[in-house]
Amino acid sequence: MNKTLRILLILVLAIVFVISGGMFARNTLRAAKEDNANQALADQVHAIEAQQAPAETAGGPSGDAAPAETSGEPAGETDGGVLPQFAALHDQNPDLAGWLTIPGTPVDYPVMYTPDDRDYYLRRAFDGSDAASGTLFIATPWTEGHTLVYGHHMKNGTMFGSLAEYADPAYWESHKTISFSTLYAQRTYEVMACFFAQAVVDEDNFLYWDYADLSDPDRFTDYVSQVEKAALYDTGLTASPGDELLTLSTCSYHVTDGRFVVVAKQVG
Repeated sequence: MNKTLRILLILVLAIVFVISGGMFARNTLRAAKEDNANQALADQVHAIEAQQAPAETAGGPSGDAAPAETSGEPAGETDGGVLPQFAALHDQNPDLAGWLTIPGTPVDYPVMYTPDDRDYYLRRAFDGSDAASGTLFIATPWTEGHTLVYGHHMKNGTMFGSLAEYADPAYWESHKTISFSTLYAQRTYEVMACFFAQAVVDEDNFLYWDYADLSDPDRFTDYVSQVEKAALYDTGLTASPGDELLTLSTCSYHVTDGRFVVVAKQVG
């Protein structure tokens, strides 16, 4: 009887091992496929940027090819032309709102905007297909002065999987600059603060996601004050009404419904 039980136990463990191995392989392959698809998008964008660089160095493109100078308004609120590096992707998917890059990190992705369904890209790729890693997306409302971007904290480091590295001041020191370009204007930001939060509505919690609209100066000041109060360390940078802010948010596992947030100020 004991021998039979041992054999059954071994068989059960073997089956569990095979199933677990299969699931791991499937998830690994899926993650690699999603990452490769995003890398192809990035390669397409940066190849066009590289082609544009010589013309800009020589004084910029001329004639009808030159995108109009704009303040980089939210999608659909500008008379400017779509930047060349985003034109083809925007034709493929008009939900494209811009591109986010943090130099020296894996963050180099399209950012989507669907005002009628904010979470549409939570589990969808750029092309709308199912994707565990989702795609970076802008919370609504998207107003002039503040862009709030959400992304998954993926274990393989993709999407916002590396964002929590900003909890280390040494990491911030070497990754202060963030590039977020709308369809119409290239923008550069500098990290102003980072902090841990909890996505629970409670009077003791800083409900940072409730500050998507910072068009009111008093609300802007309140947001910056709470950001600085929650900040893990002092960067020496602050913001005043009229400044453009970029807030990046991802999941964190320090508490239930935890979040990690990075706030940056436009500097160029």
